[in-house]
Amino acid sequence: MQPSPPAGAAVYHAMKTTQPAIWSLLGLFLLAPFLGAAQPTAPPPTTPYTLEQCLQFALQNQPLLRQARIDEETNEANIRVGLAGWLPQVGLNATGQHYFQLPYTVFPNAEGVNVPRQIGLRNTSTVGLAATQTIYNNDVQLALRSARPSRQLYQQNSTSVRIDVVSGVSKAYYDVLLSQRQLDVLSEDIVRLQRSLKDARARYDAGIVDKIDYKQAEISLNNSIVARKQAVEAIKAKSAYLKELMGLPGAQPLSLQYDTLRLMREAVADTAVAVETANRIEVQQLQTQKALQQAQISYYRWGFLPALSAFGNYNSVFQNNNFGDLYSQRFPSSYAGLQLSLPIFQGGRRLQNLRRERLTDQRLDQDLLITRNRINTEFEQALAAYKGYYADYLIGQRNLALSKEVYSVVNLQYREGIKTYLDVLVAQTTLRTAQLNYYSALFQVLSSKVDLLRAQGSLPTQY
Repeated sequence: MQPSPPAGAAVYHAMKTTQPAIWSLLGLFLLAPFLGAAQPTAPPPTTPYTLEQCLQFALQNQPLLRQARIDEETNEANIRVGLAGWLPQVGLNATGQHYFQLPYTVFPNAEGVNVPRQIGLRNTSTVGLAATQTIYNNDVQLALRSARPSRQLYQQNSTSVRIDVVSGVSKAYYDVLLSQRQLDVLSEDIVRLQRSLKDARARYDAGIVDKIDYKQAEISLNNSIVARKQAVEAIKAKSAYLKELMGLPGAQPLSLQYDTLRLMREAVADTAVAVETANRIEVQQLQTQKALQQAQISYYRWGFLPALSAFGNYNSVFQNNNFGDLYSQRFPSSYAGLQLSLPIFQGGRRLQNLRRERLTDQRLDQDLLITRNRINTEFEQALAAYKGYYADYLIGQRNLALSKEVYSVVNLQYREGIKTYLDVLVAQTTLRTAQLNYYSALFQVLSSKVDLLRAQGSLPTQY
């Protein structure tokens, strides 16, 4: 089916009717880089931040997101450059020349003898106004076909970066919280061990027990102090990584706040939801690339069609032998016409380009198949990880409650002289391990839920 030439004229008419608005937008477009540079960035956090506040800050200040937005604006400028071909192209040309020797023209006389004569004036100047209007051209038609999918592709690229930022910041946030809770557990354990060491030392000084009890208490206390030091350093490193993902300067302090009950509620996810590959941004990007590829295929498919354009010229010619009087008299001329350009033979280039683009389109089909299979695998892996961590989390809750009860009973029996200090030490170690395992399982569940939502294509990106 042959494209209709008036399509270019319709686009031109639509753009012409909005000419005043275009000039207003043009002014804003030219000032946009300066206005954008003057906009302040989001202020750094001064109070403890929740996960939502960390995500809000990251979505405003992450350099990768800013680059994605710049890429969108750059692509929009490229689209406008391509669509400008539908508008009239007007140019002003001016020339001036002086003849040191006038050109000769040969005229035959009455006898048939060719007689050369110099004709013309020594000083000549021409001022011309030329205008062309594309009626149909395959290049500008390609710009029109690919404008919408091109915008969509760059918007999807920004969405993909937003998903990466939300996923990375969320998991880094949970990682910092885990280290903080581990630090709290170790600090509580150190308080218990210090109290146990004091009691064991008092019993040894009173001659009730030998020195083994307080020596064991001192060894356990030293181990917990070292573990606490490691937790403190781990928080610094993990906080630095979180600030990097948020786009926060490294020297800026960052403190986090959270609600344990809320985190426990958020740990629950619907595992009955099946994966829908169409929701994944990777599939959407490939589908948009196919739309752009179809535009390329159409470009070469219709490459045999002629290019048609209208043109007009208005010239003013000034001639005089005296340079001072050159512009004293004007000789105007004007004309208009149509120009048709028809490719006849290109050595098979168009057909080979068409074949190449169709093969590229077939390759995109295979990319879609590979991506869908990979998404199914990612979903099954994320679902399995979440279910495993959630089961560990439920067991960790139960073990924590049991270990607290056991420690309370054993500690009371030790003070009554029923249990030995070794039993107390084992109960303390069990309690600390249960606390660490519980918080580790909780935050692993939350991190795996982020991976599960991302695999489903339902990870929120608006905060």
